[in-house]
Amino acid sequence: MTAATTLTTGTTTAEHELAALQREHGRPLFALLLRLCDGDRQRAEDLVQETLVRAWQHPEALRADAFESVRPWLLTVARRLAIDARRARQARPAEVGDAVLESAGVYAGVCADHAERSAATVDVREAVKTLTPEHREVLVLVYFQGASVAEAAKTLGIPPGTVKSRAYYALRALRRVLPGYAADLR
Repeated sequence: MTAATTLTTGTTTAEHELAALQREHGRPLFALLLRLCDGDRQRAEDLVQETLVRAWQHPEALRADAFESVRPWLLTVARRLAIDARRARQARPAEVGDAVLESAGVYAGVCADHAERSAATVDVREAVKTLTPEHREVLVLVYFQGASVAEAAKTLGIPPGTVKSRAYYALRALRRVLPGYAADLR
C-alpha cells in the first residue's frame, strides 16, 4: 500500500486503509513476530494487532512520500513492540497458577496473612477440643494426618463406615462451633 486507499466513491477511510494494511502486510508481520515471540502464536497475534493500531494512530507515517512501501515502518514498529513486550515480561515475576501455590503449601483463601493464619489455628484447636474423643481421633487421622478411611479404620480398630460417620458428625459439630469457617469445612 502506498499513499492511501481510495474507494470507488472517491473517499478515503481509515477502516479501509487498515483492512488493506492487514491484507497486504499481515502475514509478514505475523511471521516476524512469531519468531520474535518464540513461537507464541497468541502473543504474536496480539502484537500484529498492536502494530496495526499504531499504524492507525499515526496515518502520517503511512502517507510519507519518502518511501514506496510502509512495510519497513510496520516491521520496525512490530519489532520494537516485541522487544518492549519481552522486556516487560522479564521485569515481572513469573506467573504461577493456583495449583502451584497449593502444592507449595500457600493457601490464598480465608487465611491471607500470618496473623490470620495464626488466629485461625488457635480457633480450630479450641474447637477440636470440644469434640468427643472418638470424633477427635477420626478427625485428626483423616483430616490432619491425611490417612484414608481404610487406614483410619485399621488404626482405630473400627469399621470404615464408622470412620465416615464420625468424620461427618465431627465436621458438623465444628461448623456449629466455628460459624465463620463453615465454607472451609466442606
